Amino acid sequence: MTPLTDVSKLMQSLKRFTAKEANRILGLTGHSFWQDESYDRLVRNKTEFQRIARYIEMNPVKCGIVSTPEEFLCVAPGRIDNRAAD
Repeated sequence: MTPLTDVSKLMQSLKRFTAKEANRILGLTGHSFWQDESYDRLVRNKTEFQRIARYIEMNPVKCGIVSTPEEFLCVAPGRIDNRAAD
């Protein structure tokens, strides 16, 4: 599969939008939202996708926001839709 746009440009746009929205919601200005890192490459296979999906789902748990991924509103309603069941 060949992306229609450069992945790094897509990630830059996504990060800019989400940082502005998050800072607006949090009432912050002049603060960096994203760390100086990115994972802006295509997922190569199903196993890698499942590993990344689990990493995303576990982030709020590792941060101590919730006890289980299901408790986090952004993930709980449908989890990551196109992820195969464990």
